[in-house]
Parts: sequence; structure tokens; C-alpha cells
Amino acid sequence: MTRSLTLVRACTRADEGGSPTAVVIEPAAVEGASADGDRGRTRSPGGTTPREGAPGDDARHPRVPQLTDAERRRIPLRAGASHAVFVSPLPPDATGAPAHALRFFTTEGELPACGHGTIAAIARLAHRTGTFDGVLRTTDRVFAARARPAPGGLIHAEFAPGPVELRPPDPAAYGLVLPALGLGGRPAGPARVASVGRPRLLLPMPNRAELISLEPDFVRLRAACDALGLLGVYAYAGPDRDGRAAARMFAPSIGVDEDIANANSTACLAAHLAGPVPLSLTVDMGDSLGHPATLTATARTGPGGPRVRLGGTAVVGPPLTPRL
Repeated sequence: MTRSLTLVRACTRADEGGSPTAVVIEPAAVEGASADGDRGRTRSPGGTTPREGAPGDDARHPRVPQLTDAERRRIPLRAGASHAVFVSPLPPDATGAPAHALRFFTTEGELPACGHGTIAAIARLAHRTGTFDGVLRTTDRVFAARARPAPGGLIHAEFAPGPVELRPPDPAAYGLVLPALGLGGRPAGPARVASVGRPRLLLPMPNRAELISLEPDFVRLRAACDALGLLGVYAYAGPDRDGRAAARMFAPSIGVDEDIANANSTACLAAHLAGPVPLSLTVDMGDSLGHPATLTATARTGPGGPRVRLGGTAVVGPPLTPRL
């Protein structure tokens, strides 16, 4: 088996737009990891016989060298994407469900999580049959994911992004972030810092028109986010009575001035808005970039905090050449 590269349009609006995401299918598990989170070892399909091995060792495909992290950072630009997700097969979990490890990269480096990258990976895994029910592992957690066919030949993917941490912003945040966005005074409502892997600022806007009119100074915004330890700023308007909102995600600190679709930030917004009554949220993104994208999220408060589930449709393109 060789390594393959595919461009997936994740989080489309119907069959239009979406975030072009590079999905690389690896021939073996990254770093010899197993589905239960062990690193530096592999297990037999039955999960009973561990084998110690050097990180990246691949007895099944010894002729396919591991990519270096520097090589992984070059993939998004090469594929015409902002992000790349690397998918490595793992032995099935204890229930026999297929398992895969995920790693996420931009040109700036590795990310601990990427929501639209996860949706792209799930859609790619479901591409042949239209369905996927399995287990995914990132750097810090293991979770279930599923995909089903959607109208128009699309694939709908969904997963639970995990716990979302919420807190008030640093007192200096408004003074640093608002001028970088071209805004004065205070936001339309209290901002929140939310994290599902890395913290970002959720910034409410009065309406869609003012959201669309934002023209950030990205050099200044990057300096502000770096000073505050933020991934970026997720500015949003809404939701309306039907649960529809719009958002723009600015993340110059990871080399993405504006993200077409940012699923994890949408999960953070859903957690922020969650209450005892189930929340159903639809968020439009990407219009300012000419790539309309839509994400869905459901949320409800629980004993351990808000429980969120993310979803989006995707279009899987043909393999790109040359092979990696």
C-alpha cells in the first residue's frame, strides 16, 4: 500500500463551497500507536499481543518511509488547502470497529485538533461505501465517528469533539483584539474564551452585516492572539430563532488569516449557548472568502458540562498526483 493524497471539501453548503482539506491516507499507524492510546507499540488485530517498536516503525510496509513533520507542513500548500489531516490505520478496537489515528498540520506546524479536518477524514474513510462507523484517535483522546450518504452524492460526517472549557477573557483582551479587528469600544455582548484543544476567543457581533464588514489587521491580530495565548478569534452573529448563525474565524497565529470553516470553534459556540433545552445550531461561514460553508452542532448541558456533537457534509475529490 502507498500513501495517497486527496482533496476533500469539508463542511459544504449543499454541494457548494466547503473548506478544501488535504487528506493523506498513511500505509501504517503513525508512531506505531494503537487505538487505545498506547504510543511506540502496535497490537495484533485481536488486541492481545503487544509488540514494542521504535516510533514510526512499520513492519507491514517497511518500504514506505515516514514523512517528517517539515514535510507534513508543506502538504497544505501543495494541495491548495489551509490544513492537512494524516490518517493512519490502527488495529480494530475491542468491539471490532475500524480504528484510525489522526494528525493535523498547517504550514505553521501541528495542531492537537481540527474539527473540519476530522470531518474531512471521516468522509474520506467513508468514500468507497458511503458509510463509516469507527473509532478515531488524536493526540489526546479516542472518540467514535460516523458517516452516512447525503442527498446529491454528498457524505455527512459527525463526531463528538469532546469537553469544551469556557472562561471569561483576560481583561486585556478587548484592548488588544478589538482594534486589530477595526472595532472600537465593547463587543455586542460578553466574549468568552473557549477551548477544545487550544483556546480561542468567541466574540459576538451585533448582526451579519457588521460581521461581514470586519477587515482585520492580521499582523496586529496575530500579535494580540500570541500575547493572549489564543489560537484566534471566532466572531459570530446570531443565532436567530431558527438556530442559524454566521461566523468568521481569524487564526493568523497558525498561518490561517481566515478559515473557511472552523468546526471546533463552532463546537465551542454550541457549548457556550447550551442550556437544559437541547440546542440545534447551524452556522454559515466562508462567504467572505467565496467558499460558502455550513456546519451543524447540537448541544445540551449535562453533569460533566455541555455535551456537543458536530456535523458537516463533504465532497471527496479524486486522488491527487504524484503520490507521496
